[in-house]
Amino acid sequence: MRWWKILGLAGIAGVAATGVVITRAERRRRAYTPEEIRERLHARLAEASQAEDSQR
Repeated sequence: MRWWKILGLAGIAGVAATGVVITRAERRRRAYTPEEIRERLHARLAEASQAEDSQR
């Protein structure tokens, strides 16, 4: 019966660790200003356009 306890504790620790990772990623994502997001999107669009033109 003891291994069930260990398995349960490992599962709880895994869920908690996953929650921490998700929370950190969300904080990092929300730290961007709207201008920064717009600049990044424009840069990605320009990069994709250049890649598409080079394939032709």
